[in-house]
Amino acid sequence: MFFEPLRAWRHVDITDRRTGNDWAYAMKDLVDVYFPDAERIRLVMDNLNTHTIAALYNTFEPTEARRIARKLEIHNTPKHGSWLNMAEIELSVFGRECLNRRIPDVETLKREVAALEAERNAYESTAHWRFTAADARIKLRRLCPSYSE
Repeated sequence: MFFEPLRAWRHVDITDRRTGNDWAYAMKDLVDVYFPDAERIRLVMDNLNTHTIAALYNTFEPTEARRIARKLEIHNTPKHGSWLNMAEIELSVFGRECLNRRIPDVETLKREVAALEAERNAYESTAHWRFTAADARIKLRRLCPSYSE
């Protein structure tokens, strides 16, 4: 799932599995289709073992992998901290609104997800993030530097 809260835009890819190749093709689409004019794309992602720059090199020729990788600025959420990831919040909405029942086949799943994606994009639905930097300093005090005067 791609989710850009400032633009209230999301896109969901449906794949059979979550392989490195799936991730690499999603990154290629992110760079070439969704943000072709961007110099850098900041990604905040979970730590799934397939979400690596190495997946680009395993999927594409080295020059293509490097071209895609150079546009990406990757920030991983802390381990056991996917609740920090706004895409997880957005996936939760899809779970409640669309995926909370048995779906008979992949084509129906793709159709249902695409319809909800289009609806949420049209209404410019976004995440209302309430987790502040001050909250982060408390919750993640082991990870955040402290400055004393």
